[in-house]
Amino acid sequence: MHGPLFYSKILLFGEYGIIKDSKGLSIPYNFFKGALKVDKHHTISTTKSNDSLRRFSLYLENLQKEQPELVAFDIDTLKADVKAGMYFDSSIPQGYGVGSSGALVAAIYDKYATDKITILENLTREKLLELKGIFAAMESFFHGKSSGLDPLNSYLSLPILINSSSDIESADIPSQAVDGKGAVFLLDSGITGETAPMVNIFMENMKQEGFRKMLKDQFIKQTDACVADFLKGDVKSLFGNVKELSKVVLDNFKPMIPKEFHKLWKKGIDTNAYYLKLCGSGGGGYMLGFTEDIEAARTALKGHNLEVVYNF
Repeated sequence: MHGPLFYSKILLFGEYGIIKDSKGLSIPYNFFKGALKVDKHHTISTTKSNDSLRRFSLYLENLQKEQPELVAFDIDTLKADVKAGMYFDSSIPQGYGVGSSGALVAAIYDKYATDKITILENLTREKLLELKGIFAAMESFFHGKSSGLDPLNSYLSLPILINSSSDIESADIPSQAVDGKGAVFLLDSGITGETAPMVNIFMENMKQEGFRKMLKDQFIKQTDACVADFLKGDVKSLFGNVKELSKVVLDNFKPMIPKEFHKLWKKGIDTNAYYLKLCGSGGGGYMLGFTEDIEAARTALKGHNLEVVYNF
């Protein structure tokens, strides 16, 4: 048995902001992927994944009892497959902000949901929101609280524009310039980030009026501007707005930036060689970089691993 592949995702813009209804833009990232498989040769990693799937199947069984109108699964088949050694074979790093649990949720829904919304039908806003709701409930097994966006992205394999938490649509993004010097890249921090503690810090900060004001007047404003620029392909304006966003994050989201990257973050802003921003909740994993000249960025970030995601 070998299920279809589900890809990782990158939230280009909107981390933290989408909790408070900023715009967001999420794109599939085909470099990392995962699929359900059955293992005849038990290794440590497949056994660990199988054990996690066993707990997940019990959670889903309970979920459909509690919310029968939301989603139903073929639980017997799921349990039988888990018993036979099914695991999620994935190259998506965990704790890196690229949606490892999202791809797994998408794969399970795709294979075991009994009355599923398929990617082939006309995906109205209502259907997208319904899917997002189902995925949020499923993924909360892994995160405590989930928006459902990561699995949605993985399931559809389409860019998704988030206008607000109750208004999402699939988006057309400008096609990449193959030989473009400008790029969006991933910078590996070399450490794993935990989503929950970072979100807790954010929620604590939200209790302060000054932080809420900054979020609304600066962070969300810049994020929305970046999304608009990116979608219309206004690269010049985009880099101005990304620079401002990078400054706001450095000033107000320090705990989410691994300590050893504070200097590098500031160096990008000071030299304009690149601008860094959070990728997901931060605290480790990847950071996202934007540069108008990828070779200059590589030189400035010598010794670090850069993965290009998108070319301008």
